[in-house]
Amino acid sequence: MAQTPHSGANNRLAREPSPYLRQHASNPVDWYPWGDEAFARARAEDKPILLSVGYSACHWCHVMAHESFEDPTIAGLMNKWFINVKVDREERPDVDQIYQGVVQLMGQGGGWPLTVFLTPELLPFFGGTYFPPQDKYGRPGFPRVLEALHDAWETKRDEVRRQSEEFREGLGELASYGLDAASAALKPEDLVAMGETMLHRVDPVNGGFGGAPKFPNPMNVALLLRAWRRKDAHEALKKWALLTLEKMALGGIYDQLGGGFHRYSVDERWTVPHFEKMLYDNAQLLHLYTEAYQVQPRPLWRKVVEETAEYVRREMTDARGGFYATQDADSEGEEGKFFVWKPEQVREVLPPELAELALRHFGITPAGNFEHGATVLEAVVPVETLASDFKLTVEEVELRLGEARRRLFEAREKRVKPGRDDKILAGWNGLMIRGLAFAGRVFDRSDWVALARGAADFLLSELWDGQRLLRSYQEGQARIPGFLEDYGDLAAGLTALYQATFEPKYVEAAEALVKAAEALFWDGEKRAYLTAPRAQQDLVVATYATFDNAFPSGASTLTEAQVALAALTGNKQYLELPERYVSRMKEQLRQNPMGYGHLGLAADALVEGAPSVTFSGAQEAVKSLLSVTRATYAPTFAFSWKEPGAPVPPSMRETFEGREPVGGHAAAYLCRHFACEPPIKEPGDLARKLALVPTGT
Repeated sequence: MAQTPHSGANNRLAREPSPYLRQHASNPVDWYPWGDEAFARARAEDKPILLSVGYSACHWCHVMAHESFEDPTIAGLMNKWFINVKVDREERPDVDQIYQGVVQLMGQGGGWPLTVFLTPELLPFFGGTYFPPQDKYGRPGFPRVLEALHDAWETKRDEVRRQSEEFREGLGELASYGLDAASAALKPEDLVAMGETMLHRVDPVNGGFGGAPKFPNPMNVALLLRAWRRKDAHEALKKWALLTLEKMALGGIYDQLGGGFHRYSVDERWTVPHFEKMLYDNAQLLHLYTEAYQVQPRPLWRKVVEETAEYVRREMTDARGGFYATQDADSEGEEGKFFVWKPEQVREVLPPELAELALRHFGITPAGNFEHGATVLEAVVPVETLASDFKLTVEEVELRLGEARRRLFEAREKRVKPGRDDKILAGWNGLMIRGLAFAGRVFDRSDWVALARGAADFLLSELWDGQRLLRSYQEGQARIPGFLEDYGDLAAGLTALYQATFEPKYVEAAEALVKAAEALFWDGEKRAYLTAPRAQQDLVVATYATFDNAFPSGASTLTEAQVALAALTGNKQYLELPERYVSRMKEQLRQNPMGYGHLGLAADALVEGAPSVTFSGAQEAVKSLLSVTRATYAPTFAFSWKEPGAPVPPSMRETFEGREPVGGHAAAYLCRHFACEPPIKEPGDLARKLALVPTGT
């Protein structure tokens, strides 16, 4: 006997590890997870599939769930006419990537929730994102959509089939977009041109790219700095990059009390964010603000890095070492409720003088800047202005604001916190390992390096068996074969971690991951990387990893890792695929730099000849040379050091062979294109060499 729809949904999704799927376990919708059980039922009953894709921190996913999936009448239509499938896009980015293409082909912007209708053979014939329960916002109501598509399936089947075949063809073209262009070697001037093209998109008042909504785009801001490094006379590149970082750090997109960045701003001024916090955003921004500190050592950059790292330690780190995926936008059923303040709430927490100072500084007014008279905190009034207005010294204002922040934070901690998705994703963890390891190295913070090391050791123990990487870990269970982004992100993170610890095991693990990724994902005919392992059976078209969107493409981070490994090991073979892939993507890099920001960063190191510095000498002796690498903006370089007398791993023998201290002094060996300059003994000389970008490379 068939189960009732409600109990079927409850039983199926309640058993899933994904918090997002479990959020829908009590819906009256007869949900299935993505898989053979749902597909077989669709074929057996000759019903189309209603595919709904989202993630646990997605605000509009919650809205559609509340309005439609919790409504018994709408759920009844879904159950009667469709086989309903829920997908967590953080678990299956390949499924999401394919079916986002449906909405793009229909001339709409993609996003979540994603709602796509499929034949039992998984071919799409209609799609959209959020649908309201009744006609509004210029969108048809969801029941009307359901009825129209059911009618089309029953009475216009041939037309539906034709549409699905057209979508299949279009999705195939989208999946390999840009891979039919002629190959050509990328040159240094191409990277400068990418940065200069991006300048036309910069908001000269508020920083960032374009208008509302405004996303951090950390890899593209980083590429502006790379282009400036290659053409330092072009000061606008640096100016607009740093303006963006300043505006974000002072705005509401940054959590002024707890550290860390929200997903994006709904306005062009970085004032009101969508409040979810994503691990991948904070990983990239941690890395970027650390680079900014090397470019221009401002206290604001240090503050952001320190507070963001502390946020990750406090809120996003599992007891076993891995990092959680996301924090929700909503608490107590309201978006942003945990984060916003009203004047009376501030006065309840702070004594009068501190309250007035905090209200001015954070721009908290009776009218507010958010819903219901609440305010998203911004650093609106500078410390210097407050010092003048309150007749205090700058130091006194900073001390008092620090105390106000501490008290407000402690009061906020007593509120109901947003939900947290506690799954540990290999790729996103790789990005955070990369960010924390780099920040720990630059700021000489062994505690941050320890956080990165803890996550790396956990992943290598629980998700990697030496040949295959799993994507997700939750509730003691590792699951889902890894995608290209998992291999690429983790390999890039491990190369960064080696440079913060000089522990060869991380280079060796990165090498193994890269070799496995090349075998699983490289398409020699297309000279590009597949998103999912080529053995994946449940995809209607093969998908290629090319675009850098909110987080880097796996092809971009894998390229970064390959170039870093070439630099660290001296093995030129690691550059073979990067050279082929980057040359394949040259035209796309030049034409659409906003879509390939992280690949541009990896290509920057590639065209510079995988530059490296190898340190030789005892730990104390090399300290002053190592300190130069922390203070100097040299983003293309990879750094290695061997403890004298320590065994040399076979893969790094080429790196260390013949590179010894000189005359009893520690030495640095700087190399490009696998050719090394004479050893450098003086820190000042090393700083000048690192800062110099040779022309023509």
